[in-house]
Amino acid sequence: MNNINHLKLIKKPHSYRKVAIAACFGTFLEWYDFLTFATLAVVFGPLFFPTNDPSSGLLASLATFGVGMVVRPIGAALFGSLGDRIGRKPVFMITISLMGLATVGVGFLPTYSQIGVWAPLLLVSLRLLQGLSAGGEIGGSAVFLTEHAGNTNRGFKTSFLQLMGPLGIMASTLQIALLQHWLTAEEFSSWGWRVPFWVSLLLLAIAFRARRALEETPVFLELSNNKQKVESQLLNNFKDPEIRKKMFLLFFCISSCGAILFFCVQVYTAIFLKTAVKLPSELVDQLSICATLALFPLTVFAGWLSDRIGRKPVILSGLILGAIFIQPAYWALEKFGGEYLQTSNTNPLVAIVLILIALSLVLSLVVGPQTAYLAELFPAKNRNSAATLPHNLAAGWIGGLLPLIITWLNQLGGNSLVGLWYPTIFLSLASIIGCIFLTETRDAKL
Repeated sequence: MNNINHLKLIKKPHSYRKVAIAACFGTFLEWYDFLTFATLAVVFGPLFFPTNDPSSGLLASLATFGVGMVVRPIGAALFGSLGDRIGRKPVFMITISLMGLATVGVGFLPTYSQIGVWAPLLLVSLRLLQGLSAGGEIGGSAVFLTEHAGNTNRGFKTSFLQLMGPLGIMASTLQIALLQHWLTAEEFSSWGWRVPFWVSLLLLAIAFRARRALEETPVFLELSNNKQKVESQLLNNFKDPEIRKKMFLLFFCISSCGAILFFCVQVYTAIFLKTAVKLPSELVDQLSICATLALFPLTVFAGWLSDRIGRKPVILSGLILGAIFIQPAYWALEKFGGEYLQTSNTNPLVAIVLILIALSLVLSLVVGPQTAYLAELFPAKNRNSAATLPHNLAAGWIGGLLPLIITWLNQLGGNSLVGLWYPTIFLSLASIIGCIFLTETRDAKL
């Protein structure tokens, strides 16, 4: 009987590809839904948080974006435990449904001028549902894919999952750029901003179809067939000093810094160029698309490189370069953006594109090997809970609040660059701690 069960668990030759496509598309939808809000943060300010001070409206909009990130760890704990009890596939179906429906709901929300204070309250509520869903999806999918990838070329195979965030941003940004080109400013402010959220309904249907074909993990199937009770390792992780140490390193040096670089490079650059530099929104969206296109091959290359020379040197290179270049890069963006506004010459735009590509390279060095590293860091019995919780804590509390903290510090300091000392100092500390304590995991047997 055990042999029959074992044969049932043997994967077909193309099963990893099928699992990867289904999981990646679902993660793409999660990111598309989650980050469309960030792309439209400037629009949401006057629509849902009207105030005489535009900066206060933007701050409130970014705070609402941050709320969704703050609850991600709760979603990670909730859906991580649920996945241990009912299976990985049902949880993936629940999280994708929750995210899709919450995002579509944003597209139908009345604004502040229509229902008053209920508008921002409903917006925050839907944002909370998005955050819970993302906490169950992101991190768990990394473990899921890595365990299916085998023991060779894991960095390369799993690096494609990291493309889903930038791809989600590019899809939403491209939509918004086209809508702003086709519609007048009044039409976009009135109803055009809702279209990307309505599109989520179609994407949700496609994700459902893809995920219905997603196979349950062999590990969970074997546990079910043997009628073994799955024990939650969440509390046990904090009792084990070695696991606790690795969870901290994952939180501080890998996931937090990956989230910081992601939001500095993929999210906050667009906000900075629109609000601080005052470049036209359509132009900024086009520049963001160029930077995102460059990030795709760079991320896959970084994952491949980590298979050759190791995860640790690639990740540390990204941390160190990030600590060195974040401040100068934003200073240069402000400088060349100002030159373009004064002269309308294309040379400053070329310089801005090169800066954004350089920042994308820094980001890729950290996130390219990240999917494989966070799974390789822990033993199998602890892996899902030990990896998912610190990863979502980092992404939610460190990365998700980054635009809000930077904007707030800028307002306190009266300077558009002073807030960037926060990510600079964080990356510098992580580089030092990582050089001393991070371990190499490239050859780990899962």
